Amino acid sequence: MSRSGTELSRAYWSDVVEPLVRGRWPGMPCAAGRLGSGSDVLGFDDAMSRDHDWGLRLNLLVPVAAVPEVDVHLASTLPDSFRGHPIRFATTWEPVVRHRVQVDSARDLAVSRLGVDPTGDLGIDDWLSLTGQAVLEIVGGAVFADDDGELDGIRRRLQWYPDDLWRHLVATDWARIGQELPFVGRTGERGDDLGSRVVTGRLAHVAMHLAHLLHRRWPPYAKWLGTSLSALPAGEAVTRPLTDAVSAARWTDREAGLVQALRVLTGIQRGAGLPTVDDPVEPFWDRPFAGVREQVVQVLEDSVTDPEVRTLARGVGSAEQWSANVDLLVDAALRRPPVR
Repeated sequence: MSRSGTELSRAYWSDVVEPLVRGRWPGMPCAAGRLGSGSDVLGFDDAMSRDHDWGLRLNLLVPVAAVPEVDVHLASTLPDSFRGHPIRFATTWEPVVRHRVQVDSARDLAVSRLGVDPTGDLGIDDWLSLTGQAVLEIVGGAVFADDDGELDGIRRRLQWYPDDLWRHLVATDWARIGQELPFVGRTGERGDDLGSRVVTGRLAHVAMHLAHLLHRRWPPYAKWLGTSLSALPAGEAVTRPLTDAVSAARWTDREAGLVQALRVLTGIQRGAGLPTVDDPVEPFWDRPFAGVREQVVQVLEDSVTDPEVRTLARGVGSAEQWSANVDLLVDAALRRPPVR
């Protein structure tokens, strides 16, 4: 049995699908890989992943005019099984028993995931409409073939944000943390332990997102965010204090964990070549609570030179920074540019 979905898909391509396609259309440029949704695309699948939507899944990218014919050809020529796995099965998004070689053009697959066309230059609003998970569904999976390099070109364009926009998004996460950090103590001091825990969890999530930004890594959706964080070069140094914060019984210890994590993130930011301050935390007015220094956000904003980026509203950022609504985040058609 294959150890991962990616290994299974790679063997499925080379042993079954590739001979059928190249034998019928010799010389037709195509690309193949395990892209799109699924824990195996991110390399996080395990035995539990196999209970639904896991198996002989493959993305086959061909010229757009050839898509219908290739799909029909595979439907009629693919065998019933491969390595003990059924080739035709239903999925949660399409409860119809059929083969799961998704035949597309490279451009159409990318647009379906991103909601924008990455074969050309992306504008600021295009970048802001993206989520890390959407981009990972194009750039995160394994590629088994890419005859004309079109898929590689798309993946290269999506490697990372433009520099000034990156700085803006890092500033956005710091602004979001600054808006609520004092509330960890204020709610706890008033006896609202649940409220303090909720705020702590919200801020830990923002800090996890910020850690990915500082490492120039696209963050996956919530199920895999902690797993992805742990795999970052400085992931353990961030994970430890955040774990302490969300598991602490007292608000003072929650605040202390968050503050430690923010100081670690400041060091990562400095190492990434972005401007920052010596200590991101200061007392919140005359109250016994921690706050974020205004200069943390200001020095990042001051380093932005792109006039269009400089007009973006503070603290709003990208789609996954201004909403946690799952329906919005997974549907590219619903995502809209943030308010300027």
